[in-house]
Amino acid sequence: MPVIVTEKITKVYDDHRVPVRALNGVDLNVEPGEFTSIVGPSGSGKTTLLNIIGGLDIPTSGKVFIDEHDITGMRQNALIEFRLNHIGFVFQAFNLIPVLTAKENVEFIMLLQGKPKKERTERAVELLEDVGLSEFIDRRPMELSGGQQQRVAVARALASFPSFVLADEPTANLDSTSASNLLDIMEEMNRTRNMTFIFSTHDARVVERARRVVTLRDGEIFSDERPSKDE
Repeated sequence: MPVIVTEKITKVYDDHRVPVRALNGVDLNVEPGEFTSIVGPSGSGKTTLLNIIGGLDIPTSGKVFIDEHDITGMRQNALIEFRLNHIGFVFQAFNLIPVLTAKENVEFIMLLQGKPKKERTERAVELLEDVGLSEFIDRRPMELSGGQQQRVAVARALASFPSFVLADEPTANLDSTSASNLLDIMEEMNRTRNMTFIFSTHDARVVERARRVVTLRDGEIFSDERPSKDE
């Protein structure tokens, strides 16, 4: 059963001058446990597609099903709650809350879910250990490197037990070593927890790790390949 299904997704941005068609009839199914990169040149629609899958943007036409729920038909409040419980996000800019520690940033999603304090703390500590930050749980974002901040963001994305994680250019602000470490962690979580990851990326390092590569061009799927890792 696919965790994500998009049906003929189109997105047209109209600034009252010249309408821009960012997506044009995109059909995409993603199965549980996939490690997928969505690639393509700037303006091909990668981030738009990710934002629509994540319920952060609304398609002009078409439907998006997450765990068989049609999120395109949801009211705003219901969609916010659905995102909170089903979708994890990792952003290029980390988007951590500056005044909170690493542990508190990871806990915050669970706080919004209404989880008890003991459960929040135990899961946050466990996830930060999993991403190699057990010694940094009480540090605030400004006391962490870029790579460490992004690892906190990954832990936060996983805190709510999401159906999948959307990662928009997660390595863009990282050096090669930090990017490699982050991808190692994501691959490990994918392998050991069967966590589904969908990346939007220009980064060849991410694409090399992907087991499925979907290429967009001019708002349409140009190719959908599953590279052999044995070569």
